[in-house]
Amino acid sequence: MMDKLGYRISTLDIANDSAAGTAAKYSIDTSLFDSLVDKVNECSPCSEAATNSAEPSTAAALERTLKQRLIQFDEEAGDAKYLADLLDRRLTQDRGEVMFEVGQEADGSSMDLTDDDVAQVTATLTKVVQMPQVASFVQLLVDTGAPVTLQSEKTFAREFSSAQTESTSAATTKPKRAGQSKTASTVEQDKALSTPAALSSAQGRTAHYLIRRKPDGVEQILEVRVAVVGNVDAGKSTMLGVLTQGRLDDGRGKARVALFRHQHEIESGRTSSVGLEILGFDRVNGAPVRHTDPNRKVSWDTVCSRSSKLISFLDLAGHEKYLKTTVFGMAGGAPDYVMLMVAANAGLSGMAKEHLGLALALGIPVFVVITKIDMCPPNVLDSTIKQLTKVLRSSGCRKLPIAIRDRNSVIMAASRFVNQRVCPIFQISNVTGEGIDSLQTFLNILPLNRCYSAPVYASTQDSGDTTTTAAKGKAADKVKKVAAGEAQEKMQFDISEIFVVPFVGTIVSGVMASGTLRPGDPVWLGPDYNGHFLKTTVRTIQRKRVDAQAAYTGQSVSLWLKKVTRSQVRKGMVLLGRNEQQLEEPFSSKTFEAEVVVLYHSTTISSRYQAMVHCGSVRQTARVLSIEQADGSGKTLRTGDRARVIFQFIRHPEYLTEGTRLIFREGRTKGVGKVLRVLDKAEEFDIVSRVTKGTMVFDHRSLKVLNEGIRHRAASAANAAAAAAAAASANSESAAAAKKTPKLPMKG
Repeated sequence: MMDKLGYRISTLDIANDSAAGTAAKYSIDTSLFDSLVDKVNECSPCSEAATNSAEPSTAAALERTLKQRLIQFDEEAGDAKYLADLLDRRLTQDRGEVMFEVGQEADGSSMDLTDDDVAQVTATLTKVVQMPQVASFVQLLVDTGAPVTLQSEKTFAREFSSAQTESTSAATTKPKRAGQSKTASTVEQDKALSTPAALSSAQGRTAHYLIRRKPDGVEQILEVRVAVVGNVDAGKSTMLGVLTQGRLDDGRGKARVALFRHQHEIESGRTSSVGLEILGFDRVNGAPVRHTDPNRKVSWDTVCSRSSKLISFLDLAGHEKYLKTTVFGMAGGAPDYVMLMVAANAGLSGMAKEHLGLALALGIPVFVVITKIDMCPPNVLDSTIKQLTKVLRSSGCRKLPIAIRDRNSVIMAASRFVNQRVCPIFQISNVTGEGIDSLQTFLNILPLNRCYSAPVYASTQDSGDTTTTAAKGKAADKVKKVAAGEAQEKMQFDISEIFVVPFVGTIVSGVMASGTLRPGDPVWLGPDYNGHFLKTTVRTIQRKRVDAQAAYTGQSVSLWLKKVTRSQVRKGMVLLGRNEQQLEEPFSSKTFEAEVVVLYHSTTISSRYQAMVHCGSVRQTARVLSIEQADGSGKTLRTGDRARVIFQFIRHPEYLTEGTRLIFREGRTKGVGKVLRVLDKAEEFDIVSRVTKGTMVFDHRSLKVLNEGIRHRAASAANAAAAAAAAASANSESAAAAKKTPKLPMKG
């Protein structure tokens, strides 16, 4: 049965594999992978085969092949303009970042590249990207013709070997139990995991280049948000400390101390809040931005000034008692990807299963990182991999695991990661640095989220053609003003964090859901506990602690609101675009209709059932008013059932948009769905009256809120009418006075 929600829901079979001998071997299903590659080639934002390269539009473009233009570069023959136009078109299409593959012509034939050819191609692309039309940097990621090491790379460990402490050095010098000898299964895994490299080598030598625009300001820096989840003691905060600070861990959690926000987190070593960390990649060579002194941490403003792409990590809690904080971070933080941390010596256990289910319910792509491989015996690591592979390939997940062992597999996994069925798996050690370099490269080339449209600044630059007449210039300005007004009206900002800065005021942080926002723009803030919206103005905008001139769709920013106190703001509120002439408040409601699927429930769900609903940054208890199943079988829901349900928030109204995904939970009960529509007051009154058979239309608090809302809207309408009448009378009086005024003769 097809699911109207757009994704298939079924109960996860995440039981441990008792019979290790019957588990599927950790290998790559080549046929399935090839079929996925064919399906995502057209929509891949990060990599398209070298057929992406040549798109000749004129007869002159057909005279020279792409190989000749790259290797026998000649500016007089128009190679510079042709390549610049090609890269500019690709960068604009892929929002400022593109994976450029050189190795095949437009007809699919191999270029038969040599070492000298690759060097010449690199030099040509370096010249082209420096042109003002492109204004980017190029980085050679991998050359399939170069020698490839199938073992996990240790570049990170060698790079920071001088910064390791004595305890770290001792840990790296003594023999590892996991690396003393290779078992037969490990050798078979190495052969199977080398399949991607063998496939790309068989197709001919290919060079993969990363080309990314150099941002003019912090507003244009590319950003990818990654939620870090996993069971407690899986090494989430430690790994983020190693990635962001550039120094290895000592085996006792030294790298994670700088990431904690509270004293009790430092004492217990467990995260209890939503931590925020960033990893920037340099705009010159694409290297991670870190401090030259390994004992110091680089500031956020320095990272932004030197970076062209940012990876924003949401460090979420792994303990069971902080589950509501983790769910709020995954739903309200709007992550683009989920990084599931699994300890090699513990396997997929505890809250890691719950976090994996949340990621699947929200439809967020997942990649897995297996940590602590330096202290895990080979047989235990092999058992963990088998268990993880079985879970990912189960009917509940339907993922295709791809192991990362070399740079070729990193490129292949990142380029195909737009398909949610692909699940890359990394094996790292925060003590020895093994596998960290592959993870860094993967994060560097992660494609942007295509759910968000291109920023306004990109379209503004592209449409800035020179005009020959003043009429065309005025028409273009008019179009820009209309577009800016429409973007302002459709602007929505979801509030997920609130701060009070001394001598400044109230600061709200969140994600731009849609539209564009600039300092000085008037906005609506709400809804409050009575469902009303407050008029306010955005004073300043900061992105990653740096002042910004604008905020675009998909960016996480902080806003300083004018004349707003801390008591007037709560998590779950929104900022909506407002025109100065707009007097009517936006609509908010306590009742909405959603299409849901019950993942698990021990008994049945019926009318008046209450659960905690997470919908974006909204987190509030709601009760079920009515249930309408698709087949009309009844008014109760069990595990696996799908139906249309009308929810009503218990405390206060919320602002919801159609199509937003939601999660409701209560104890072990879990369900997912999406919002279909928001009910108005009349529909809410009718449905509550029918459910209660007229005995309880509203409770005392709801009736008071309803009456106050009616009075507030009536007063707003009366004030608007009075203002319009006053303006009309003033205009008529001024016109009459102008007619009565005698005209004085002009003196020559």
